[in-house]
Amino acid sequence: MRFRHPDGSTVHLAYCTNVHPAETLDGVLAQLRDHCEPVRRRLGRDRLGIGLWLAKDAAHALVTDPSALRGLRTELDRRGLEVVTLNGFPYEGFGAEEVKYRVYKPDWTDPERLDHTTALARVLAALLPDDVTEGTISTLPLAWRTDLHAKGNESSIEQRSATARTALLTLAERLDALDELTGRSIRIGLEPEPGCIVETTADALAPLTAIAHERIGICVDTCHLATSFEDPHTALDALTEAGVPVVKSQLSAALHAEHPHLPEVREALAAFDEPRFLHQTRTSPTLNSVRAGGTPTAAGLHGTDDLGEALKGDTLPDAAPWRAHFHVPLHAAPAAPLTSTLPVLKSALTSLVGGPHPLTSHLEVETYTWQALPPELRPRGRGQLADGIAAELTLARDLLTDLGLKELP
Repeated sequence: MRFRHPDGSTVHLAYCTNVHPAETLDGVLAQLRDHCEPVRRRLGRDRLGIGLWLAKDAAHALVTDPSALRGLRTELDRRGLEVVTLNGFPYEGFGAEEVKYRVYKPDWTDPERLDHTTALARVLAALLPDDVTEGTISTLPLAWRTDLHAKGNESSIEQRSATARTALLTLAERLDALDELTGRSIRIGLEPEPGCIVETTADALAPLTAIAHERIGICVDTCHLATSFEDPHTALDALTEAGVPVVKSQLSAALHAEHPHLPEVREALAAFDEPRFLHQTRTSPTLNSVRAGGTPTAAGLHGTDDLGEALKGDTLPDAAPWRAHFHVPLHAAPAAPLTSTLPVLKSALTSLVGGPHPLTSHLEVETYTWQALPPELRPRGRGQLADGIAAELTLARDLLTDLGLKELP
């Protein structure tokens, strides 16, 4: 979906296909037929943007076989779909029964991450619509915070971070060369996520200003932003002041519990404690009147790596709200006593595209957890899933038009 910003520029809205992951090219083609085209039809649109997730094997097949790449481009066109952005965060296995910490491997200290992202950039340059010259890819925010962060290992942390920055600079050089060859500009956005070395937008400032390359910026995920209790306006103003480009934004909402000390709230939260994905949980010690528990994070919060850990006894202080990294559907907040951080998303959108000029032109709805929801909330079959995704995109569209953007045919 495309929108005209009041300044005359085009803003793209897509939804991310990691909600129905596939490891192979055949699986990707089946996604287009079984999921993406039905969503487009429900929206009554001639054209729908999708943010493709391409696993390692699918990306390799496309980058090594020009005919396969041409075939994917043809299939996108035939089904009324277009691609201007890729989700390059998960490498493989995103559809596994247990993903958890695996999603952070390989990280940016591993040459395989560089090679995979380079392949994605080459694929995206070939998939961009004829009238679009810029594509974007979101990626892992350097690495997961491991025990290297234990006291006394600061030099190891810095060495690891330096290795990652070097890899990103090498990627930037490759993207420069790709632009010269194809006339297509591809940019990469580090996606801050709770538990990673770059956990917040504030954490991103130092590495991205050190890299200082226009092709390497940030992907603002509004679920992650909310989980870390960041104020959207403060965060985005700081990025602008530091000259860090917002390459893309993923529109998503976290799980919010206002009164986590209540038994009925903990019972409701427990229904979202599932075995497939990691659901980092955070609370702000500045909001707590009890002693801080849990694990101190880079953002100055307290938290746990997963929701189940937070629910164990007094692991996490519960005198102030909790937020969990669980992407809940945008249009359907969980039932009381829980809710979502949709207000944070709305506030972020105001800063992202509500000003005189948009901070980013690429927006992507990314609710990949539909099948991880409590059983009574999960879609039953492809039809209900398509209905849900279409409803999310409709909500996002309405938010954009409320900000003065005009939907294009």
